[in-house]
Amino acid sequence: MNITVLGAGAWGTAFGKVLADAGNDVTMWAIEPEIVEGIRDRHCNEVRLPVVEQLPANMTATGDRAEAVRGAEIVVVAIAAQFARVALEPFNGLIPPNAIVVSLMKGIERNTNKRMDEVVCESLGLDASHFAAVSGPNLSKEIAQEQPAATVVACEDIDNAKKVARACTTNYFKAFVTTDVIGLEMCGSLKNVVALAVGMARGAGYGENTAAMIETRGLAELTALGEAAGANPKTFAGLAGVGDLIATCGSPLSRNYTFGANLGKGMSKDEATKASNGVAEGVPTTAAVVALGERYGVPTPLASAMNRVLEEGISCADMLAQLFGSDITVE
Repeated sequence: MNITVLGAGAWGTAFGKVLADAGNDVTMWAIEPEIVEGIRDRHCNEVRLPVVEQLPANMTATGDRAEAVRGAEIVVVAIAAQFARVALEPFNGLIPPNAIVVSLMKGIERNTNKRMDEVVCESLGLDASHFAAVSGPNLSKEIAQEQPAATVVACEDIDNAKKVARACTTNYFKAFVTTDVIGLEMCGSLKNVVALAVGMARGAGYGENTAAMIETRGLAELTALGEAAGANPKTFAGLAGVGDLIATCGSPLSRNYTFGANLGKGMSKDEATKASNGVAEGVPTTAAVVALGERYGVPTPLASAMNRVLEEGISCADMLAQLFGSDITVE
């Protein structure tokens, strides 16, 4: 198929490579001229994905919006979640009407507290049956190196989910399907908050017990919140939930984990932002999770504690103390 990827960051480029390796003709769209030139002329993205020396020959790039999406059967969106709406609006009316729009983004939009499926459909005037989300334990560098990995494709229309899954299945990358878009979106967004907390604990010198406690209590928190929002709780026990949580909370390749680790080492939020060359997606998502908890009447002790870290600068010890609480509760 003809597939377009909007955004040529590390994950967008790695997923573009997967699509090309699966036999599709892939066009990357980027606003940075040097990235467009590198992919189009030298088949590499030295700026965002230097680990791959040679991208497939059936990958090209352009900075022209209309040219990028012309004739596309699938349009993949790999843009930072907080900039998705403003970046996508110029594409409204350019994307072919029957194309499936696929989101790789993980986050909750600041101020509106909307999921990425809501943001994409609103920005593009898209019917929900033509929206799909992809999420799972997918660290871009490892996938770019063709290490075996799997993901989940969610779409209300299961046939469209299968179409996307076939388009991104290779001998090293396996895609599963579901109709639980809400669950997939909530998994991908909320686990970043847990990764911040685990990273902070690791950076502060705490060990396996503390990390496991944060991960499991975080999983319980995001499952309860997802279920209240209409998700299938089983989704949180699969690749998009537990799988992504394990990968994100256990690897220095995760920006959220690294950001949290820098906080645990004593850096301020601003210092951690500079050290990681940008804000991790879990940072703006944290306050949104607290707001969602208030909306649905679901307690969010972990997100609330991390929000105090980010807003007030409390220590890791204080964050953990708030997470524990003083009352005896049922597990």
